[in-house]
Amino acid sequence: MLYPLLADMVVFWHVGFILFAALGGLLILRSRWWVWIHAPAFLWAGFIELTGGICPLTPLENRLRALGGGETYGGDFIDRYLIPLLYPESLTREIQIVLGLFVILLNIGLYAWLWRRPQQKRKTG
Repeated sequence: MLYPLLADMVVFWHVGFILFAALGGLLILRSRWWVWIHAPAFLWAGFIELTGGICPLTPLENRLRALGGGETYGGDFIDRYLIPLLYPESLTREIQIVLGLFVILLNIGLYAWLWRRPQQKRKTG
């Protein structure tokens, strides 16, 4: 019972990471130090998609499912969980490249926009 729970936790962590990689640049509106955490995350996500690699969280989830006696799957996280929600067919290499470029270009554009905005002065007193 522990292994399936841990595998499910990995799935939630994976979804969180994907959301953070895609949209975490918005946190820079709160504080620019987020760039030090977010930039490596979105670059890693883009790299994995562009190279057709598999995030290390996918084999971890599969291993935990196997240890718990559950079903494992081939491919990657996006192919297993996200693509069936967004597209009726399996993940193709072309879609994977588009997703990788989307994550990278979205965040580069967001960073450029945020850095061009004037810094707001904090009110003291």
